[in-house]
Amino acid sequence: MIEPLSRVQRVWYAFVRALIVGFCKVFWRLRVEGTEHIPAEGPFILSPVHRSNIDTPIVSAVTRRELRYMGKDTMWKYGWSAWFFTSLGGFPVHRGTADREALKKCVAVLEGGEPLVLFPEGTRRSGPVVDEVFDGAAYVALRTGAPIVPVGIGGSERAMPKGAKFLRPVKLRMIVGEPLHPPVTEGGARAPRRAVRELTAELKGRLQTLFDEAEGRSA
Repeated sequence: MIEPLSRVQRVWYAFVRALIVGFCKVFWRLRVEGTEHIPAEGPFILSPVHRSNIDTPIVSAVTRRELRYMGKDTMWKYGWSAWFFTSLGGFPVHRGTADREALKKCVAVLEGGEPLVLFPEGTRRSGPVVDEVFDGAAYVALRTGAPIVPVGIGGSERAMPKGAKFLRPVKLRMIVGEPLHPPVTEGGARAPRRAVRELTAELKGRLQTLFDEAEGRSA
């Protein structure tokens, strides 16, 4: 259903990532804490808070491993952008709908042993409160057994708020939290609704704590 990255894609990803991380360290004085919580191998779900468009590229700084991104379908609107995001291992999701195909792709990525980036708030939010977290990350974690790694990002909304056309040279901090390990379910069994809700609530609490810490250190 979804192919693993080819050798050419892996080299291209490493090149683009190096450019992004280098720029972030110079322009935004980006620092990342807690990288020891990133699994060195096997699948995991990276779940950052989302306050800016720059969150998507900068989370690549947490690991040299190739991250697979699920992005809004409008990012594939043009031929050049579709090629660019697909070449980096991304795949689209139709926001505002129950995109079962996208969820199947998420499961396929994780079952293939690759890391997946899922923004649990669903879209960019504003302000200091993690107000709503969707069940997607918890559902996929319970289906696959992959741990969820929460990430707080501080300063990105000031660096590029909604509607901004230019980047601002503020300080950025990312803090990677300890992985959340989903309870074990029977192989192929449907994730119990209660377990999904409980894991989502735990993720929301962890994200708020990490977000508060990251914001404080980016001030």
